[in-house]
Amino acid sequence: MYKPRWGVFFETSLDEHLATLGVDTIVLCGCNYPNCPRTSIYEASERDYRVVLVDDAVSGLYERGLAEMANIGVAVLSAGEIVDALEHG
Repeated sequence: MYKPRWGVFFETSLDEHLATLGVDTIVLCGCNYPNCPRTSIYEASERDYRVVLVDDAVSGLYERGLAEMANIGVAVLSAGEIVDALEHG
C-alpha cells in the first residue's frame, strides 16, 4: 500500500482494510519517530485504535516523545515484551 505522506492513514485505504479484518489494535514501529511514526500514531488514535509503539523498533525516539505517548494512552513496549504477550497472551 503506497503511503504518500508521513501518516499511514492519509489518502490510503488502510482504515477500511483494517475495519474489514476487525482490527482494533495497531502495533507501530518505523523510522524517525518525530515524523512518520508519531503522525501515524495520532492518526490511529483519532480513529479509536488502541496503539502500541515498539520502542526498540523505532528510530529517533526521545524522552519527551515517550511522555507524549503516555499522555495519549499509547502503550510503549519492547519487541520482546510484545512477543511474550502474544505467546502467553
